[in-house]
Amino acid sequence: MNLTLYTISAFIIMDSEGHRVLAKYYRPKSAEALAPLGAKASALNTLKDQKAFEKGLWGKTKKAGGDIILYQDHLALYRHSLDLIIYYVASPAENELMLSTALNSLVDAFNLLLRGQLEKRAVLENLDLILLCLDEAVDDGIILDTDSAALASRVSRAKADTTEIVINEQTVMNALQIMGERVRGQIARGL
Repeated sequence: MNLTLYTISAFIIMDSEGHRVLAKYYRPKSAEALAPLGAKASALNTLKDQKAFEKGLWGKTKKAGGDIILYQDHLALYRHSLDLIIYYVASPAENELMLSTALNSLVDAFNLLLRGQLEKRAVLENLDLILLCLDEAVDDGIILDTDSAALASRVSRAKADTTEIVINEQTVMNALQIMGERVRGQIARGL
């Protein structure tokens, strides 16, 4: 029985040609937290192992039609989007429905942030937003949030102030009247 909060081993975005666009691997800080994940879940420690794993995973998932696969003792959930494949990788003991919900909400948040253009070029141009959104959703392998609208709203850039200040004759007259009263008050106190 898995009683740890550490659920996700890796987050990977690959393009349609099998090249890494973004990869983030998670390892629990303590050995006790790592033990329930199994020895295989921690086998992706070196860049060489990670690249080999990603290449093999891409080979199994490059064609659309699935959303979950068991590959090299890792549970991989994935979503295709135009020229990208987005993955969550976890231990096979994890809850697939929870991981699927987390992945779907993250992809939906990406779509909201990128205005429906979830493609390689847009991801690379907005990598800061993508990484912030990922960090809001998953922290060190722990799923924090599965609400796509909340994720996107916490990460999105503030819009320019669109309130318009209307200056007309009435506002100018009010400003002059207020200034006149203040000047008269200062003169009266001074005398």
